[in-house]
Amino acid sequence: MADDFEDAVARHYGAGDLKERILKAVAAAGLEPDHLTPERLAPLDEFHIGGRAATVHAVAKMGLKPGDRVLDVGCGIGGATRYLAATMGCRVTGVDLTPEYIAAAADLARRTGLADRVTYRVASALAMPFGDGAFDAAITLHAAMNIKDRPGLYREVARVLRPGAVFCSYDVMKGRDDGIRYPVPWAETPATSSLATPQEMRALLRDAGFDVIEVEDRTAFAIDGLRQRLADAIPGAPPLGLHIVMGAAARQKSQNLLINLESGVIAPTVVVARLRAT
Repeated sequence: MADDFEDAVARHYGAGDLKERILKAVAAAGLEPDHLTPERLAPLDEFHIGGRAATVHAVAKMGLKPGDRVLDVGCGIGGATRYLAATMGCRVTGVDLTPEYIAAAADLARRTGLADRVTYRVASALAMPFGDGAFDAAITLHAAMNIKDRPGLYREVARVLRPGAVFCSYDVMKGRDDGIRYPVPWAETPATSSLATPQEMRALLRDAGFDVIEVEDRTAFAIDGLRQRLADAIPGAPPLGLHIVMGAAARQKSQNLLINLESGVIAPTVVVARLRAT
């Protein structure tokens, strides 16, 4: 059962009418709701800094092959899972704490014709409903900052991966200074935010059985993209965007995110690791 921290995280993301808001936005964009594509949905279903471009960048580091069984930890409404299935030919499973996200993910998989290649489960990343060695690779995109038990997270990811599997994490990490301005996309207050430094993450991954292959700071990329997105954001447009998922406070959260990036208190970072064979 989820603890109080996980309950609070699920409440932060759940809003009660997400599927309806998505379909309304799809209609406003002039799209046919039963003939969608991952590309057309990308502006609203890639809920992490840099969106689809960040997903493409991270996935390119993983060396995936068609047919690989890939796990997305904290999949949200499934944008990355559908990219992996449609573009890489992988069989993808997404897990997320928020039932509303999982319901929306499954609906969008059906509407994009990918329901036979992606599956979703409501589950804690600390106790995933899969057997040992069930996956060939795993990815997590902006999920770990909502997980208090970091050692438990990486031990659980290691458990469900086969030996030699690759694990790619793209998450917001602690920067060089303190003092995050809230609210931000992943938390209204510090109560549901749990960041680590890249150095701490290296140690945690090693302890969980991984060899760290690469650590890449993506702060400059994040600042450039967020500045452009805020400059282009005209009230009421575009119909498809992360405001559909973030809700009424989307612009404030994005502005605070940019301030935090520019002041160096957070550092979006890609970490690639491989599970040791023994």
